[in-house]
Amino acid sequence: MVNKVKIIECPRDAMQGIKSHFIPTEAKAKYINALLKVGFDTIDFGSFVSPKAIPQMKDTADVLSKLDLSSTTSKLLAIVANVRGANDASQFEEIDYLGYPFSISENFQMRNTHKTIEQSIDTLKEVLSIANRTNKEVVAYLSMGFGNPYGDPWNVEIVADWTERLSKMGVKILSLSDTIGSSKPEDITYLYSNLIPAYPEIEFGAHLHTTPNAWFEKVDSAYKAGCKRFDGAIKGYGGCPMAKDELTGNMPTEKLISYFTAEKADVNIKPMSFESAYNKALEVF
Repeated sequence: MVNKVKIIECPRDAMQGIKSHFIPTEAKAKYINALLKVGFDTIDFGSFVSPKAIPQMKDTADVLSKLDLSSTTSKLLAIVANVRGANDASQFEEIDYLGYPFSISENFQMRNTHKTIEQSIDTLKEVLSIANRTNKEVVAYLSMGFGNPYGDPWNVEIVADWTERLSKMGVKILSLSDTIGSSKPEDITYLYSNLIPAYPEIEFGAHLHTTPNAWFEKVDSAYKAGCKRFDGAIKGYGGCPMAKDELTGNMPTEKLISYFTAEKADVNIKPMSFESAYNKALEVF
């Protein structure tokens, strides 16, 4: 039986940290339109967040208006960090998923969204309610899912406890996020191999940040432990603007594709269209 694997391409994550210049709306739309032809399951294309916090994403609604969705099978995901963002994003029929970053590190949650963990839980409840009313799905990102550098307590039991709590709230897609690239293969294996069978109603994803030499062991550990949903960005561009490590970037999509091709998994990618999008990425970045 062929394993189906979902690849989520994240141009939003690749672009959001660029502070040196503003990527023109037309250039963003052109790039995302190229990605829409590749066959990715989902495109994480933009975010409805404060333009002061992430100025690069202030034109997300304008970018959306320029996307050609007439012949794509890809779905669209937008990141939201608060109720206002969820309300804004949910107005657009074209958007399928609202992505909500939820950190199990109190320090990181404050750095990322200026909220405590408990305030973030209240926000997530409202985001789930808005999604239900507007026919969207929520993708919750468990950031700092594999450890954190801020001295907050972290262990696999804490991750399991939060999974239980989010499951009871109605989260159906949960992406464990290696925000600063600190994950170890043994922790990845342990978490996915234990959580996936325990929560059959949840689709678990892997949003893994990595240094160039560690990508294989991370993907291999997650896939062999049962994960079938992986976030990537072409050439590993981007990563979290709140995490400081120049070598740590997104999981390179081309590495994901080569890995799953070797594993004979079905990722539904059109090679020529991917090559074209890859070349456009070199222009955009």
